[in-house]
Amino acid sequence: MTKICIFGAGSIGGFIATSLKKTNAQVSLIARGEHKKAIEQNGLTFIRGDNKVNFKFDVTDNPKDLDEQDFIIISVKANAISKISESLKPIMGKKTSIICAINGLPWWYFHKANTGTKLDNQIVESVDPGGKIWQTLGPERAIGCVVYPACQILEPGIIKHNGNGERFSLGEPDGTRSERLKMISSLFIEGGLKAPQKKNLRDEIWVKLWGNCSFNPVSALTNKTMDEMGNDPETYNLIKVLMQECQQVGEKIGVKFNISIEDRIKGGVSIIGHRPSTAQDLNAGKPLEIDPIIGSIIEIANKLDLNVPKLKEINEKLKSKAEDLGLYTRSELIDKLTA
Repeated sequence: MTKICIFGAGSIGGFIATSLKKTNAQVSLIARGEHKKAIEQNGLTFIRGDNKVNFKFDVTDNPKDLDEQDFIIISVKANAISKISESLKPIMGKKTSIICAINGLPWWYFHKANTGTKLDNQIVESVDPGGKIWQTLGPERAIGCVVYPACQILEPGIIKHNGNGERFSLGEPDGTRSERLKMISSLFIEGGLKAPQKKNLRDEIWVKLWGNCSFNPVSALTNKTMDEMGNDPETYNLIKVLMQECQQVGEKIGVKFNISIEDRIKGGVSIIGHRPSTAQDLNAGKPLEIDPIIGSIIEIANKLDLNVPKLKEINEKLKSKAEDLGLYTRSELIDKLTA
């Protein structure tokens, strides 16, 4: 039986967990606080439209309580992975694969990337300060994942699907169709998710990053929903400029954008009434994942001598707002790389 641990059973992690629970895999959760307590007492409930499902799980806040896993799916904020990486060692075996279902540029991004730039096989400090994740988890364990669904925690133990389907694109960093990739993709599909195996997953990573680096900070700064931003000329134009700068950086490292900026914005604003995760965190008083989403793009741009003034401006505004609220702590190194 395939053993899968979901580290971080929040909105996306919970969606994946309730889906995989429909398969023959042994699914365990790592959660904490009131969310963990609610799952222990009442199970994890997932709501989509008029459909409500509830599943019981083995849940703990300590990985040492679990056996060695075949797959670990990390669904915490990208800026928290370095803090939890050491704790994963007890459940990692020689063949354990790690999937990060997160926003922003993944920590393994330049592993076997072949971009033809000086960044190949290098860490991105904004995502992985000091290379701690790279050294602790090992990039050879990574399977890439691009998350499309929009979900939120309504209350501890209850997750709601807000739209954008059930797609989780998966891919090996080197583009191969490995057996482990086929296995996890099959399990996702068996659980009712869409899980295409992608040869060029990095292209999709940047299409998602398009939205992360624009909709997320603008929503956090304005408190507007996706559709409100798209229907307001000022925020629409700001999002468009941010995407143009993001595209410039991506294309410099070989990314192909197969849709237009206008179509990408249209897809985002079709999700009615939804605020991206950064705005949700700001409103809930939770720490913000700024550096993996915006800082990583700016860091790459600076290393490749590209000009991204609007990204830098929005990055600084969001950092200042979050810092004033105690939701962001500056790093001297990252500030230097993203200035």
